Amino acid sequence: MSWDADVTVVGAGAAGLSLAVGLATPGREGTTAPRVILAEAPPGPLRSPDRTWCYWEAGEGPYDSLLAASWNRLRVYGPDGTVIDRSLGPLRYKMLRSDRFEDAMAERLSAYGVDVRRMTVDSARDTGDTALVRGRDAAGAPAELRSGLVFDSRPPRGLPAARTTLLQHFRGWFVRTAAPSFDPGAAVLMDFRLPQPPRGLAFGYMLPLSAHEALVEYTEISPAVLDDAAYDRALRHYCASVLALGDYTVREREQGVIPMTDGRFPRRDGRRVFLIGAAGGATRPSTGYTFAAIQRQSRHLADAVRAGRSPARTPAPHGRRARVMDAVLLRALNTGRVDGGQFFAHLFSAVPAERVLRFLDGATSPFEDFGLGLRTPVMPMLRSLLELPLLSRSLPAHRPGPR
Repeated sequence: MSWDADVTVVGAGAAGLSLAVGLATPGREGTTAPRVILAEAPPGPLRSPDRTWCYWEAGEGPYDSLLAASWNRLRVYGPDGTVIDRSLGPLRYKMLRSDRFEDAMAERLSAYGVDVRRMTVDSARDTGDTALVRGRDAAGAPAELRSGLVFDSRPPRGLPAARTTLLQHFRGWFVRTAAPSFDPGAAVLMDFRLPQPPRGLAFGYMLPLSAHEALVEYTEISPAVLDDAAYDRALRHYCASVLALGDYTVREREQGVIPMTDGRFPRRDGRRVFLIGAAGGATRPSTGYTFAAIQRQSRHLADAVRAGRSPARTPAPHGRRARVMDAVLLRALNTGRVDGGQFFAHLFSAVPAERVLRFLDGATSPFEDFGLGLRTPVMPMLRSLLELPLLSRSLPAHRPGPR
């Protein structure tokens, strides 16, 4: 059987590029680099706009030279204005812009001789002993690729049936102020000094790049997105009334919608077709963070393929215990049993920030998770846990917009 490649990776976002580079990197002892084709969407509406990814890790990481900024302190502001300022210990909170990451990964793929095809992919499916990717090339002509495996990172066509589905939706402004207004030494992870929606929670998010520049975001976790005017009103209020920035200019904008759901995302779409990135469940349901899980997922899959093992046997991006705890928290927030602002402010005030972040990465032990649980509203959380098996899963009535 003649294949165009051993592996086709569909999509050139964080998941597709990370996996393609992991598969093609030469010189890894005991493994063989497969022949890889990356199917990348032509310029146009299928290409994601520039966006910001954040994650945390200890010490130096593989993308440190690409970072826009990083911090070893985080702040959380409670609804009453109380500030919780915490060191991250051995961790650093890191900010990466997608354009720098994508350019760097494209250079590596070129150096490794990976074949990058510009095509709009319509389908990826099993066909007997091969996997077939079909679509249209940049000129609109039919195109297809045959390979032994396909890893598909296209956004999911819909959300899975779930007991709870919320949306984390946000708009951010990169602002520059006339006067020094930011502390470059600390990022503001959550600022609850904002009017709260009738259902869910809202908070500010601020990543300082210098004393004069920062990414300032308004974020809501609620059942539905807002219109453009509502996001702008919320950001103007946050910048003027809460942060008191004075004169400032908006230099760049970004916006997104991230599903927060306890639905089960499938990890494969056939015997030879596997789903990666957000489509493969890499987004952490309780937080919306995705980039770090994509890196773990990419390492596991690349190691398996290069060693001749089945990708189906690699670990899920998030463990079962973490998914259960996420389901409990989403249920408690959605029912209003837990006040989101008070919950997160108390959590960061009662638990070291380094441990909270390790918990959000699924890297804490059962004993540490138990200790964290005791610092949450125990009865509302317990009630949410006990009722989960009684709830049916249903398809959400809404669909998320583009990330």
